[in-house]
Amino acid sequence: MNGNICTRPAAVAGVFYPASADVLVRDVRLMLDEAGADIEPVFCPKALIVPHAGYVYSGPVAAAAYARSSGLRQVRRVILLGPTHHVPIDGLALPESALFSTPLGTVPVDQEAVARLLGLPQVFRSEAAHAREHAIEVQLPFLQCLLEDFSLIPLAVGHTSAEAVAEVLECLWGETETLIVVSSDLSHYLPYDQAAVTDERTARLILTLVGHLGHQQACGATPVNGLLLAARRHGLTARLIDLRNSGDTSGDRSRVVGYGAFAFCEGGAS
Repeated sequence: MNGNICTRPAAVAGVFYPASADVLVRDVRLMLDEAGADIEPVFCPKALIVPHAGYVYSGPVAAAAYARSSGLRQVRRVILLGPTHHVPIDGLALPESALFSTPLGTVPVDQEAVARLLGLPQVFRSEAAHAREHAIEVQLPFLQCLLEDFSLIPLAVGHTSAEAVAEVLECLWGETETLIVVSSDLSHYLPYDQAAVTDERTARLILTLVGHLGHQQACGATPVNGLLLAARRHGLTARLIDLRNSGDTSGDRSRVVGYGAFAFCEGGAS
């Protein structure tokens, strides 16, 4: 497969989010507008943690992080990490594809960054790891609506260490032109009240930059732990933006999925 010409097509358009470009733009902008209606405070983040379920479930929580992020117009490169839900892997997988497609168009993969990361032993290429994966894809329409022009470094994270993830982030840390986004939900399929307690505990650990989350606390625990390790080393401050679950957004409280939105800012600045 030639990574210079291959496009990774949208895999979950029409399932996790609308397949129509017009409807998708309308829905994303509506979520951003509603999330920003009482927008205070505003953050200038180096990194975000956002959820990745269908938009009807987690979209408002993800929108809260994106809507409250000032300075995104400066971003030209997004390092986007998410767990693998379909293909088990060891390490972190980059795609073969040079472009990621959604109904809103294509986003180029940063080939210079890819070349740098492939020098690390934990990083490799796998189109299969990305082909059906929704965790990364569902973030793209938000980014496409907010950023004027950006490239993508999409990393599907499998079985690896927090240190291995942090090393990848360090390799591409950059300045204000680089935004890190970790795509992760929180607890899965607990009763509403139990999920609320569990997710509040998880949120406290994230806010203190304690990088020892398990996958029962967050499906993206591995990239989250790597981000928390890097955040400690760079002196970032974590801020909770939103914490809800699917019982709040969809109404069914019998078995819910938890969603949290977090921003990480340099020097404690907002």
